[in-house]
Amino acid sequence: MQKLVVAAACTAIAGMIGGLWYVTGPGAGGDQFADCRTSRVAGNGALGGEFNLTDHRGMTVTDKDVFTKPALLYYGYTFCPDICPFDMARNADAIDVLAEMGYDVAPLFVSVDPRRDTQEVLSDYVDMMHPDLIAMTGTEEQVKQAAEAFRVYYRVPETDDDSYLVDHMTFTYLVLPEHGFVDFFRRDLSPEQIAKQTACFIDAA
Repeated sequence: MQKLVVAAACTAIAGMIGGLWYVTGPGAGGDQFADCRTSRVAGNGALGGEFNLTDHRGMTVTDKDVFTKPALLYYGYTFCPDICPFDMARNADAIDVLAEMGYDVAPLFVSVDPRRDTQEVLSDYVDMMHPDLIAMTGTEEQVKQAAEAFRVYYRVPETDDDSYLVDHMTFTYLVLPEHGFVDFFRRDLSPEQIAKQTACFIDAA
């Protein structure tokens, strides 16, 4: 029952990020990516910004280090019982489809649960998900900054129970090196759909 409540909460908040509402529909008005978009941002301000985290190898990484090529970015946590592993496996499949199409795209994961997601845990997660995955986390303040850069909502409960669940957004963000954030993908898209749309953005960049 608790899992269903968390899943419902994630779905309910998935339409809004930090006051910016995402709505479906094509882009317009001189947008070079208009033909690729299935969504647009209604509101002011752009997503993306600076962050400083530690990856699964124990190395300090910044946004400039990880956005050197097109990337699919996801915020979640490794102890997530259902939503995160499904989304990350889907993203990993999309990365492989893109590779078959001749596109080099990086899979990125930011854990919003630094208390449990240690370097060792993140390293095991990479081994399970995808060999090219870069998994990152940091101090609570660093994670907060990284989440705020993309208007990601998350809430870690204050509890002594180590089996706690974390409420969080479930978007996957497409980031291009020279353009920053260009679009997001929702949970209902297949690996093939994500790969096709990502390829369109890369070709139009």
